[in-house]
Amino acid sequence: MADYDKAQAVQRMQDYIEEHIGDPIVLNDLSQAANYSRSHSLRVFKEMTGLTPFDYIRYYRLTQGARLLREGNIRIADVAADCAFDTHEGFTRAFSKEFGLSPEAYKDEPVPLRYFIPYSVLIRYLVKNKGDDKMEEKEKQTIFIQVAERPKRKAIIKRGVAAEDYYGYCEEIGCEVWGVLESVKGAMYEPAGFWLPPKLIRKGTSKYVQGVEVPFDYKGTIPEGFEIIDLEACKMMVFQGEPYDDSDFEEAIGDVWEAIKKFDPALHGFEWADNDAPRFQLTPIGSRGYIEARPVKTSEK
Repeated sequence: MADYDKAQAVQRMQDYIEEHIGDPIVLNDLSQAANYSRSHSLRVFKEMTGLTPFDYIRYYRLTQGARLLREGNIRIADVAADCAFDTHEGFTRAFSKEFGLSPEAYKDEPVPLRYFIPYSVLIRYLVKNKGDDKMEEKEKQTIFIQVAERPKRKAIIKRGVAAEDYYGYCEEIGCEVWGVLESVKGAMYEPAGFWLPPKLIRKGTSKYVQGVEVPFDYKGTIPEGFEIIDLEACKMMVFQGEPYDDSDFEEAIGDVWEAIKKFDPALHGFEWADNDAPRFQLTPIGSRGYIEARPVKTSEK
């Protein structure tokens, strides 16, 4: 079986799991989604994700449970049921083993954890094999642009060494950072990849980092290996592409980058302010379009 066919089969299993995560899932369901035998589906899933399907499902459900507990207004027995665990006790044992603290303790004090983020196998394959003949030329997108105000705030970040983009960062740091950032309670916005301005780059560290913005008076826990930095109030020009098929994410990102490169903010009375604040990108999600933002300030001309 070609690697592209494997990636497609595993992606179908991932999609099935996401759609039925609150329901009982058996191997026969996954093999039907993959269109392969049960034994072959097991083998290919482990090969492409590094996990058995049932470890993957367990981690997914435990993270879903942690998200519910983080909000605090729900009984642990209800969380266990929502996450398809047969009993409160079974959920408690699995949660404690995975995260190192009980659901009760996490509900009382939701410290940062390493959430499980189920990355798309098909997208990873396409990233690794740029230029694959399955990737077709697409029409250019319409790009939506708006200016958003960002208040004075802080950001919890993890630095790399020399990374200048997402791919370099993942090679240096790995892909688990996002799961920790997702778990930070009290975050103002979703996690993002940041290109730091020179004034925020420490000697011997990377321009590109991953982080999440929190209120300026944030008093929560800083995850081990992370740090917190101050960000001044600023204006961000936000560029958002059209919704796209997830397998076409590279073209969608490229279209937004091209729009940013060509855009003249002076048309709206602004100028780029790349030294004032980080430029950032959000997780590419096909249903909403790719989103990236670049700092601006009112033009002095």
